[in-house]
Amino acid sequence: MDKFELKSEEVKTRHDNGVPSFLLLQHIIRHHNLDDEWFTVFLLFHISLRFPSLSIRLWDSDGEFLLIEAAFHLPRWLNPDTSLHRVFIRSGDLHIIPRNRLPEPSLLDSLNFLATSGSESRAPDPVQRAVKNRIKDYPDQARRNMHRARVRVPASVAQVLKHEPCLISLAVEGFYDRDVDSMKFAAKMERFLEKGKEEELVCVPVKMSRAMYAQLSQQTFRAPKVYPELPGRGEGERYVEAELGMKIACGLEMMYQQRKRDGVEGKGATWEVFKESLEKNGYFQGLLSGSNEYQRLMQNAQEYYRNTSLHSKASDLMNAPVRRIDEILALPYSVDDFKGQEVPPSDDDSWIYNGEEELNSALMERQKEMELYDLKHKKKGKGKEDQDTGLSSSSNADEFDPGDIAKTMQKFVNTLSSYKGAEAPEDRNKEVDLDVDQFIKDMESIMKLPGEVADSNVEEGSSSDLDFDDSGESDMAESAEDDDDVEDTFMRSYSDVMNEELKETTLQKSFVRANEQIPKKDEGTSNAAEDMDEDFSPVDVDVNLVKSFLDSFSSQQGLPGPASNLLGLMGVQFPQDAKKGK
Repeated sequence: MDKFELKSEEVKTRHDNGVPSFLLLQHIIRHHNLDDEWFTVFLLFHISLRFPSLSIRLWDSDGEFLLIEAAFHLPRWLNPDTSLHRVFIRSGDLHIIPRNRLPEPSLLDSLNFLATSGSESRAPDPVQRAVKNRIKDYPDQARRNMHRARVRVPASVAQVLKHEPCLISLAVEGFYDRDVDSMKFAAKMERFLEKGKEEELVCVPVKMSRAMYAQLSQQTFRAPKVYPELPGRGEGERYVEAELGMKIACGLEMMYQQRKRDGVEGKGATWEVFKESLEKNGYFQGLLSGSNEYQRLMQNAQEYYRNTSLHSKASDLMNAPVRRIDEILALPYSVDDFKGQEVPPSDDDSWIYNGEEELNSALMERQKEMELYDLKHKKKGKGKEDQDTGLSSSSNADEFDPGDIAKTMQKFVNTLSSYKGAEAPEDRNKEVDLDVDQFIKDMESIMKLPGEVADSNVEEGSSSDLDFDDSGESDMAESAEDDDDVEDTFMRSYSDVMNEELKETTLQKSFVRANEQIPKKDEGTSNAAEDMDEDFSPVDVDVNLVKSFLDSFSSQQGLPGPASNLLGLMGVQFPQDAKKGK
């Protein structure tokens, strides 16, 4: 399991009965292993059972991850913005401070409420089940998550892991999170390879989580030049054991040297928090990182930080593994201490490549949970809809006139709208008021078409120098008549071709037709129209319009959609579908 810390501190408040409140602050650092986090949750639930008066609040980088796990069962008012200081573990249960009791609780308010009215804050059973189902397989799940490997390491590394097996997590962290600076420490191996390439490797068992084993085995890493020569790849298991041990030894070296340096400089998580607070408060005045003034301010900040209690605490924390390693290596040991021991073989690692079934199972479980959630809310929404509508649905159906749809659409289409586009009036009986002449003048002035300014001046009588003779006007009239004839001929030809194309399709069967005789052909009827079949009766535009709207509304299945939205803007309300759900 990855490293984590648990801290408890007494809150400076007392209840009416004089009993002090305690808050267990959890700080966990988990590196890419979600199982470790949930195992910690399992431990905290059991701790709260042993100490019923203990209130525990926990979160991670995602926030209130317990609420995320129970997202499908939470009340609607509970969200990331309203969950601060509301979620706790107490007496083996999950507690959520009610909003009606504490609208905006502080941490102390919530602790006092839990101590005096804890029964009111207990989360509903569905929320409890969702969280506890996630940890029900622990601690067995934690045991299954472990992997035992046989590795070949220097005697110094074997000595450290013998006395402190838990340091394997720091070794894997140092290897997996390595950077250019830490790689310089691995290139020298000053602490764990005193004899350099002459160091003899010993075979020892190492127990770690599956996540840590995957982080080691799945990364390509070349051994430093000072490291003892590894067996050839052809030696199979011996090579795998030696390569895995080399990664552990390098990771332990990088971790040791990095923490030793950071401990002296007082860096670490507390320094990063301190520096971020300075940046937020404008201490660096927006200066570029690396500039002389920025470096001066940084040195002053570091000097001030070294004189604070935060520095001493961070230094002790960072140096704790370093001091422990030095203590272990100060004890007498030799290579012979690890020879002649029977080391069990490594566990099967096929789980790395055969996790598809487990992944699909987890996805199916989540999919099932989502489907149940959707089904539950659909039923709830339908029941509420029926309760709200009641008998009004039948009365609305009686008052609904399909003819209103056709009339409303005709009025909407025939209404002149402004340059902003089609506008649905608030009152459907109120026509849109638009000054067409003024609108055209405004458009002409914007577009500045040639001759428009002159025409407007003539109308206003501001110019008497422009004369137009009658012959010019007659020529223009004749030209306009010719243009009209050409346009009529084109439209007739276009209509003929279009009708011929439509006769070969099934489009005519998709319309509802009126029971009328084909009207007598006018003189201007095109030749294609004369050849049309007699059963090509006129289309009832209004009936087809209403039918299309009703079909569209029915396909919405009670949800918002284009049909209800468009007619709703014009004041037409559809009745509820009485056949729905039957």
